[in-house]
Amino acid sequence: MPTIQVVAILSADKLLEAAAQLDPAELEHFVEQVIKLHEQHKASSVSEEETKLLLEINRNSGLPADLRKRYKMLKGRRDDEVLTEDEYRELISLSDQIEQKHVQRLEALVKLAHLRNTTLRELMNDLGIKPPKVA
Repeated sequence: MPTIQVVAILSADKLLEAAAQLDPAELEHFVEQVIKLHEQHKASSVSEEETKLLLEINRNSGLPADLRKRYKMLKGRRDDEVLTEDEYRELISLSDQIEQKHVQRLEALVKLAHLRNTTLRELMNDLGIKPPKVA
């Protein structure tokens, strides 16, 4: 059985030329191995994409603790009707930030559900994610 020894970095064309030197049985085995390698690459890229989406979901789960505390304080002042104009603008800004984070998180959840071929509700149940509380 002939063996091809490669000691250099080959382009895809050069690798194809080398494969052309194989007998039919070796070529078939080689093609099977290349197909398996291709499937592994595809599977790992999906895994990487899922990882990125999970990180995005986690990153957009809410405001940092200090801003969340400030947001609650401002809401309380608004409810007590003692909010200043500057505080009102700050409350609106924080509300916008929260809303934007929810949108980004939802987009990532939808993409992940699509990748996993499931519904958004099923994905959220699987991950133990509850819908955000309405402020």
